[in-house]
Amino acid sequence: MSESEVVLVETRGRVALVTMNRPEKRNALDGQMRCAFLGVMDSLNRDAGVRAIVITGAGDKAFIAGADISEFEGRGPVQQYRAMKMPTVFNALERSPKPVIAAINGYCLGGGMELALACDIRLASSSARFGQPEVNLGIIPGGGGTQRLPRIIGQGAALRLILTGELIDASEALRLRLVEEVHAPEALLERALALGETIASKSPVAVSAAKEATRAALNLALDDGLKLETALFQLCFASQDKVEGVRAFLEKRPANFPGL
Repeated sequence: MSESEVVLVETRGRVALVTMNRPEKRNALDGQMRCAFLGVMDSLNRDAGVRAIVITGAGDKAFIAGADISEFEGRGPVQQYRAMKMPTVFNALERSPKPVIAAINGYCLGGGMELALACDIRLASSSARFGQPEVNLGIIPGGGGTQRLPRIIGQGAALRLILTGELIDASEALRLRLVEEVHAPEALLERALALGETIASKSPVAVSAAKEATRAALNLALDDGLKLETALFQLCFASQDKVEGVRAFLEKRPANFPGL
């Protein structure tokens, strides 16, 4: 398949629906899909008409079942080092100024789990399964799993998943706060798109600033985080979105944020 076929993009109002489309391989991430996804994210980041992004997997079996293991065979240390130095889909998600929602509709393993961890909000179907099974291949998570997973569910729970390679179901993922919501498979995508549209109705300037500040909270000392929050608050306060938001509130009408 061409790059445009392995990652599908559909616009639903102000929400972009991105579908990882290798259902015959359980949407496993290979080099072609990674490159296509980076291109899609770059395009969506520059599209002012898109204010939220939802990512899901094609079919009903998998969100992303991990990396394409067939690519590992024959790859030497130098090739792997160069591959790891390339920009990754995971960083692209975190650094996007737009909110990204994962609609996890099946197996979410390895690199697929790492992609979900880099999203801002994770919703799961009741049939979803999660895991970091890399230890079974004699390797460790290499796309941020050892760093992002403990930040989300705590070190002990993260080590249990990483060291055992075991899979957990959606109920356990919800208990661990790995996901924010669990829905019936047939209701998952509708809920994710509705959540995306709710966020898209807010000020893009404020949403982007809120994402940046909240993401930074995991890595900054409190004093530094508060300084960043103050700077971003001032940016929002000087925006046309703030003018429109205040005016709409006083006039008792819905705001129509220009995103400026």
